[in-house]
Amino acid sequence: MPLPCRGWTLALLTLLVGFLIFADISEIEEEEGSGAEVVINDSSSPAVVDRSNESIKHDIKPASSKWRHNQTLSLKIRKQILKFLDAEKDISVLKGTLKPGDIIHYVFDRDSTMNVSQNLYELLPRTSPLKGKQFPSCAIVGNSGVLLSSGCGPEIDAHSFVIRCNLAPVQEYSQDVGMKTDLVTMNPSVIQRAFEDLVNETWREKLLQRLHSLNGSILWIPAFMAKGGKERVEWVNELILKHRINVRTAYPSLRLLHAVRGYWLTNKVHIKRPTTGLLMYTLATRFCNRIHLYGFWPFPLDQNQHPVKYHYYDSLKYGYTSQASPHTMPLEFKALKTLHQQGALKLTVGECDGATT
Repeated sequence: MPLPCRGWTLALLTLLVGFLIFADISEIEEEEGSGAEVVINDSSSPAVVDRSNESIKHDIKPASSKWRHNQTLSLKIRKQILKFLDAEKDISVLKGTLKPGDIIHYVFDRDSTMNVSQNLYELLPRTSPLKGKQFPSCAIVGNSGVLLSSGCGPEIDAHSFVIRCNLAPVQEYSQDVGMKTDLVTMNPSVIQRAFEDLVNETWREKLLQRLHSLNGSILWIPAFMAKGGKERVEWVNELILKHRINVRTAYPSLRLLHAVRGYWLTNKVHIKRPTTGLLMYTLATRFCNRIHLYGFWPFPLDQNQHPVKYHYYDSLKYGYTSQASPHTMPLEFKALKTLHQQGALKLTVGECDGATT
């Protein structure tokens, strides 16, 4: 789902939040006295310096002017990230680099290993699914309940390339989340949480239907990240092959997670483990000219103090600031918010206005 490089002075952003969530902040204005200062250092690296240890406030006030894309800053960010990773290469391990039976050490559990199965080997791409790709605008859709009643579906579907997280359902929520899917992630834990570990044919059929609905999309499966998911990955691989499902599978490189974390740590965004959302944004800077985020909102209340579900499609509860969590979602969100204010990306956390430029 890369080790820190310490040669830079100032850093890019200030905090970001877990991808499982987020939405339109065409109107974001930094809170007065929030303690975050955005600067560009001598090496033209965007930076956010956190001046306080205050808890993050999640109210977002209307901005005095309409959001505008800062292409110069976007290109600077792309250039800096390329020093750590290249999304075109790191989005997936390729077939020529592994063979059946090879032993892989998990990225976050180095003492545990897995063997490359024949099924996994068969599904490794021969070339990067994003080789030579460049898109005018991309939507990254998180899974926060803030999307409900947003009416963002048509705007999301109008983007050139749409990225979604963890096989989240779309058909029943299309007015708010859209239908278009060009890349969707699938953490192994999703099979347990959303499909009851395929305990019977009913759940197997539900998963099959979801996979068939992808219809040629990239299915991004972090198979080498942490122990405990091997069996679930193998179940999915087997279904794809057995039923000849039309998806393009991708399995992120072993260095990707550490490279992404290293980039943000170098820029003073002190995340623990990057969320899927942060991973997707970091990758998207390589092949997207403009990036719009939806459904990213790591707080229990919206801007009007109304309750917000953790996921728009289920009743899962989550402790956003729990010390036990591997993620630092409010911190990530603050960094994304800063980038929005600077015009590097557009963060939507309310109703959509239909603009994708």
